[in-house]
Amino acid sequence: MGSTPRRGDTRQRIQDVALELFAAQGYEKTSLREIAEHLEVTKAALYYHFKTKEDIVLSLFQDLGRPLDELIAWGEEQPRTLETKLELLRRYSVALDSAEPLMRFMQENQATVRELSIGQSFKKRMFAMSALILDPEAPLLDQVRSVTALFSLHARMFALHTVEGDPRDKRDAVLEVALDLLTQAHASAEHGDA
Repeated sequence: MGSTPRRGDTRQRIQDVALELFAAQGYEKTSLREIAEHLEVTKAALYYHFKTKEDIVLSLFQDLGRPLDELIAWGEEQPRTLETKLELLRRYSVALDSAEPLMRFMQENQATVRELSIGQSFKKRMFAMSALILDPEAPLLDQVRSVTALFSLHARMFALHTVEGDPRDKRDAVLEVALDLLTQAHASAEHGDA
């Protein structure tokens, strides 16, 4: 699922190296010159693709946001059944694989995220995903279960670093918990339990 990394693509290599440097030493402390040096290209070659660090970050959000936008568009075309909602969570988990370094960037560089108003577009996507999974008629407890199912998928990036285990196993475990929560919310809604 998803696009395979285009390793030979200079634009993508710039993005990858920039994200690594931003993570290692912070966005503010990283210069375009350093990014160029790490890539062993001239600053002019870098300029051809990106004029500023902001351009690099914005391009990352556009590229990694695309799979989420496609997922939301797909979800909006589907019937609001439990099967659809479970499939949304499965696909969202896959989409998060490529977005993980970016989520870390957002957490570690909150001022930059606010400044570039990237946070707003991310929030919009989260609200759209929530709307696809949430049943506004459901009891509060089930609404909480549904939203928690969605956001628990983010837990593997932040909260689970202290938990021992293979990253793939952790991802699968988190997805299983999310699917359980959603199934539970749906079951209780169908039986009319509060």
